[in-house]
Order: sequence, then C-alpha cells, then structure tokens
Amino acid sequence: MFFHTDRQMMPTMPPHPILLEARQVASNQILLTYDKRADIASATNVSNYWIRSNMAVGIASVGMKDALTAENAIRPDMAMITPADNSMMRFTLTFRVNAMSGVMYTVLPCFVNLEGMTGYRGENWGPFSKNMFIGM
Repeated sequence: MFFHTDRQMMPTMPPHPILLEARQVASNQILLTYDKRADIASATNVSNYWIRSNMAVGIASVGMKDALTAENAIRPDMAMITPADNSMMRFTLTFRVNAMSGVMYTVLPCFVNLEGMTGYRGENWGPFSKNMFIGM
C-alpha cells in the first residue's frame, strides 16, 4: 500500500504499537512502555526483543547489523517478559543476570502487534522512542 504526497510515494505500515520508553527499574529489570495496547502473545514473546550494546556483556549482544535475528534475539533461558499491569501497554523484562553498570543499552522490539491483531513483521520503535538507558 502507498499513500501519495506531493513530493513522494511512501509505503504505509500497518498499525502497530511503538515503544515510548525503556527504563531500568532494577539491576535485572527493564520497564517497557508502548503507545498503544499490545497483543499479549507477541508482547510477551521474549524472542521479539533485542538488547544492543557496544559491549557483549550481561543482558546485551554487540550491534549485529540493524535487524532482529535468531543470533541477537533474547532467548527464553536469558529472560522473561510479563505485563507490568492490566494496561497492556507496560511490560517488565526480567533477566537472569544484571545489566552492567555504566554500559549503554538500546532496547529494540520487533513483531509486537496491536491488541487483537497478528502478522506485524516490523520494528516497534521510532525516532522519538526513549529506548536507550545506561545500566545502573
């Protein structure tokens, strides 16, 4: 699908939640806040998330290209993600190990659908996402 502007043709993206903020709330937990209600199955699938850093320590992998892959996705043996409340917009990502203090991390979610939908195959962050934090 495309929409027309006076200057260019641009592909439209299906509606999807965008990560508003990733905030470290404990040494091994990150609170993720989306702008819209998310589908519980895709939002709590830990393999839909990547924590990127310039150091492959603790919770992160080194910046392996710009796409989520099987090599850089969080594995179920590394972490779990659960709803933080009943809003379906806030989720807590809990790791088995602590984030390293002083290291900058970037949270990159993908494939998270809107509540009641399936099939979104893109990124869930945007230019205004506050998806970086420094480990505490």
